[in-house]
Formats: sequence, C-alpha cells, structure tokens
Amino acid sequence: MPAIIDSVLRAGEGKTQRKLKRIASQVNSIEEDFAVLSDAELRAMTDEFRQRLVNGESLDDLLPEAFATVREAARRTLGQRHFDVQIMGGAALHMGNIAEMKTGEGKTLTGVLPAYLNALSGKGVHIVTVNDYLAHRDAEWMGRVHRFLGLDVGVILANMEPDERRTQYRADITYGTNNEFGFDYLRDNMAWGLEECVQRGHNFAIVDEVDSILIDEARTPLIISGPTDQTTDKYARVRKIIPELELGEEIEASDTQRVAELGLQLNEGQKYLTGDYIVDEKQRTIGVTDEGWETIEKLLGIGNIADAENWELKHYVETAIKAHALYKRDVEYVVK
Repeated sequence: MPAIIDSVLRAGEGKTQRKLKRIASQVNSIEEDFAVLSDAELRAMTDEFRQRLVNGESLDDLLPEAFATVREAARRTLGQRHFDVQIMGGAALHMGNIAEMKTGEGKTLTGVLPAYLNALSGKGVHIVTVNDYLAHRDAEWMGRVHRFLGLDVGVILANMEPDERRTQYRADITYGTNNEFGFDYLRDNMAWGLEECVQRGHNFAIVDEVDSILIDEARTPLIISGPTDQTTDKYARVRKIIPELELGEEIEASDTQRVAELGLQLNEGQKYLTGDYIVDEKQRTIGVTDEGWETIEKLLGIGNIADAENWELKHYVETAIKAHALYKRDVEYVVK
C-alpha cells in the first residue's frame, strides 16, 4: 500500500488514541477517591449514577467515575486492577469501536467496564461469546464485579425453557453465545404476541472474538425449520441426480499451466468453468455451470430450468448441491 494512502487511512488513529489516553488519565486522577470508600458506599455509586442519568447527564459524562468504580470493585472482588490499556480498551468499546488486545492484556476484564457503564440505563447489555462454557464462566467470574455493584447478571444456555430465558434477559447484563441470541431473536419475530417474546430489546452489546463471530460464524446462517404441508417428492427426485454431477473448477487466465493443459484461449481477466458445478469453500457457496444446467435438465427430464414452472425445482437443485458439497453429517449438522 502506498505510504500516502496508508497515512490517510490511519489519520484518525492518533486522535482516537489521544482521546483514550485522556480518559485513562481522568480515571487515574480520581482512583484514590474511590479506594477510600466502603463497600456499601462503592455499591451506592450505582444508584447515584442512575439518578444522574435521569437528571440529564449522559453515559459519556459518567464514564470516568463509572470506570473508576468498576476498577476498585474488581480489585476488591477479583484481586485484579484494570491497567491503563484496559481502561482505554473499555472506552473504545463504549464508543462502538473494535478493540484488538494482545494475549494476556485481559480482554475479559476489559469488557466489564463498558458493560457496567451501559447497564446503568436499565435497558440491558448483551455479552456475546463463542460457546456456552465461556458464557457460563464469564457470567460467574466477571459477574462477581457486577453483582458487588448491585447489578443483576444473567446467562443464556442451550436447553433453557422460554420462561427461564425471559428471566435471564431481564437482568442488567446477560451473557450468551451468538447462536443463542440469534435464535431467540428469530423465535421472537415468529411469536404471536409480545408476551411470548423472551428478549426485551437490543440496547448495547459487546462481542468477544469479534472476528470469529462476525466473519467466520456469520458464513453459516441461522435457520429455524419446522413441519410443512409440502411433499418431499421433489427433494428425493433431486437428491438422486446429485451423484451424477461432476465437480469442476474455475480456471483463470493467469493460470497458464491449466490453460495450456486444456488448450484454452483466455484473455486477461477471463475465467473458464469446467464440470457441472464449482465450489467456493471460503465463501461457502456453489455455482452451476451452463453445461451443468443442461445435464440437470436431461437428468430430471424437464425443459428449460429457468422457466417459471421450474423455479422451485431450480432452488431444490442448488440447495441439494450445496448440502452435498459443503455440509458434512456430524460436522456441520447432526441427525437425531
């Protein structure tokens, strides 16, 4: 990347870092004021902060004092004091940024800061983790800090009944996995009335392992399936032809060796598809070639697959190829 472009893209980083350092300095400057408070006085700060919000102050106004409160509470309950880099990371998360922290810098403890601050509004905070173990562990471990300060902490785990989920979502801070939060959201959108919903809104969320959840995990859609009045004849019909299809490859003009082997003549930027379908493992997608559609039409004994009466069948074919090529039983799915 040219140096001038890199400098333009990074132009705002220095300003953001200076702002975060100022916040850390503010928190440090009042640290001793909170260290001398009794446990009851420290816990009472939560009620004071909430009242100040009602009186018109913003969360940004409360941030230095709230962070100092959490730092002292963590020292008393966990024996761990937030370092400046954790204060800066917590402020970055509160401002809606992604904070990348090195191994050992304590990202779990960092998340307690913005979680507490945003929970003061009473609208709830979601902490999104990658598995049930971490959700349960962090709810118990970091929850000690929040409970010490008078907040309720909940956790969403697999196999919980709706009533129990509803109770956990009413907590000030709720831990859970992206799948549990996602499926609860989908089920709530299918509910017949508000009384059947388990979530109470989406105010503020902290996503742990954001690259895994928002990139890797996001490639797999969350789907709720149920019984249907449609017959399964078309599925069975399509499934029988899938083994007859040939997996191909996408050949680019730059791949001179393969181009020569196949005797192709491609211009720069052109691509050539072989076989009946190709698979993109990285993007988790499949594509059917023109020759592939001709083969499918012959195997199914139909006319043009693009005709309106065959649209549904075309969807079944694409779904069946994708299932066959990308989803392995007992790896991506299980059957019980």
